[in-house]
Amino acid sequence: MSIAGGPPTERPSGSGIGGTRRSRAVAAALVAAARRGTVVEKEIVGLADLVGPGDVCLDIGAEFGLYTHVLADLVGPRGVVHAFEPQQGAHRALELGVRAAGLSWVHLHRLALGGAPGTAELSVPRRRGLPVHGRAYVTAGARDAGPNREFAGHRLESVAVETLDAVVADLVPTRVSFVKADVEGAEGALLDGAVGTLAGHRPHLLLEIEDRHTRKYGVDAADLFARLTGELGYRAHTWSAGWRPVAGIVDTERNYLFSP
Repeated sequence: MSIAGGPPTERPSGSGIGGTRRSRAVAAALVAAARRGTVVEKEIVGLADLVGPGDVCLDIGAEFGLYTHVLADLVGPRGVVHAFEPQQGAHRALELGVRAAGLSWVHLHRLALGGAPGTAELSVPRRRGLPVHGRAYVTAGARDAGPNREFAGHRLESVAVETLDAVVADLVPTRVSFVKADVEGAEGALLDGAVGTLAGHRPHLLLEIEDRHTRKYGVDAADLFARLTGELGYRAHTWSAGWRPVAGIVDTERNYLFSP
């Protein structure tokens, strides 16, 4: 498996390169679920082409840590994974899972990343009285609730916000190799706060980009795609038994790999 056209560095496929026995077991289960096309996103299978032992990775919008666990196994104890999850309930579950897997090289941050430091309200929708963590979004800059109108209710959490550039300057003394971000439409703000990191580190970016989410912030998915592939000089790919180049937004996809 490799990126068509040749990635900057190609990795051997598979998991369990550098982790512990517990991390290998968790990662193997997640990769197997992704191969079966169940609730685990298929792109997890392709992480081994991008990340290897000793790398530094960021998981932004980590939720329960599906990507966190696989990345941690790939980078191993010589590497570092910084996982950012601002929701109180999801962060607690993430912490329990990381601790149970013995991932001492994973560092957790209850923090949202955006275009400017400060505080913001996080809208967490509810269905049948339970939080839908995967659809929470920062309300700052949002024009409306977008597709979250389908939920009967929501609750607000006050969260700290920082820029990607600031956390990288504070936490990463070397180079960031890979950034995964699932921020429910706020990718434009995330990029606004990541200018220095993208220019200086040139990490791979795995971003969820969907019009239904970006439009609530007044951003078209196609314009965001063009910003990444034009102004920022990245090449775009989607996963289909390998990373395949794409020239624009694909109706059937929501996750895109942007490689320098």
